[in-house]
Amino acid sequence: MKIAKLEAIPYSIPYRKPLKFASGEVEAAEHVLIRVTTDDGVTGIADTPPRPYTYGETQASIVAVVDQIFGPSLLGLDPLDREKIHAKLNRTVHNNTAKGGIDIAVWDIIGQLAGLPVSSMLGGFTDGMRVSHMLGFAESQKLLDEALRMRDQYGIDTFKLKVGRRPIGLDIEACHVLRDGLGQETEIYLDANRGWTANEAMEVLRQTDGLGLSLLEEPCDAKEAMSRKRLVEKSPIPVVGDESVPTAGDVSRELLAGGCNAISIKTARSGFTEAQRILSLCEGLGVDVVIGNQIDTQIGTLASVTFGSAFEATTRRAGELSNFLDMSDDLLADPLLIQDGRINAREVPGVGAAIDEEKLARYRQDQ
Repeated sequence: MKIAKLEAIPYSIPYRKPLKFASGEVEAAEHVLIRVTTDDGVTGIADTPPRPYTYGETQASIVAVVDQIFGPSLLGLDPLDREKIHAKLNRTVHNNTAKGGIDIAVWDIIGQLAGLPVSSMLGGFTDGMRVSHMLGFAESQKLLDEALRMRDQYGIDTFKLKVGRRPIGLDIEACHVLRDGLGQETEIYLDANRGWTANEAMEVLRQTDGLGLSLLEEPCDAKEAMSRKRLVEKSPIPVVGDESVPTAGDVSRELLAGGCNAISIKTARSGFTEAQRILSLCEGLGVDVVIGNQIDTQIGTLASVTFGSAFEATTRRAGELSNFLDMSDDLLADPLLIQDGRINAREVPGVGAAIDEEKLARYRQDQ
């Protein structure tokens, strides 16, 4: 069996409301659907979310690198030869989400060939994950109202608060309002998306001391090497690397430099193969991990659940899996369900991301 075709299909689906955070604002899912098809007609599916303000990839650049570089170099390879595939991909630097999408699509093919769910092939630890919901920039009361709605409607009781605003008092107020409104048993953690300096982050930690916040993600830019190290040493809670650690090599650098002491794993930028390498590294060093969100569609969320449910370490914390709820539509033929605060992996061969072809035709941007 050989890879016969690679497709990178740009599409756009509006959000019901924009998600605002320190490094940007998203009003529509302008993503790229990756399809890898074998000469026997087996097709693997993945979704790639461009994040130009974070990783430098755009919708157009993902399509171009797949069509012009990755596609021609992978045609004729056996999908089972994953190391050969990655050797070809890694000849090109960066382009992490394009590489990650191809990797997930290849794993999807392998699962279908084996007749097994990919979650079982990766590790099969459990059948699903608890859900964490991301709260973007908004007035404090609106953030609390959204959190209470998510708890009441979906059973979600873990929340990631997007912070990094100036003045920082807006973020500190939101932390207090959420804790007062949600109670002490609800998990709340912060993600500044590099919006503060390390000194500002330390002031936020001082003014939120006693609120029981569990994590502080990417508070400042990785270029603040000395300040980040000082922040990690003084922080009473784990400081999570995210944008600074897309690859296993980046994870090694930041952990050894003391720039973080926990890691966000995002399958959209790493695929399953690199994510597994990152996870193994973190497990060996005793470092906590969280399954993060690239403002994923249901297709991307399903990939996160597939990987996250496969390993014990990735199920210790709730995964960021709910932001597809803010989309006005989706391409997944069989929609995901959040029940009792959980999403289940698909018990079907492969990943289980069957596409609604009518919706793809409606939202694609290349025809």
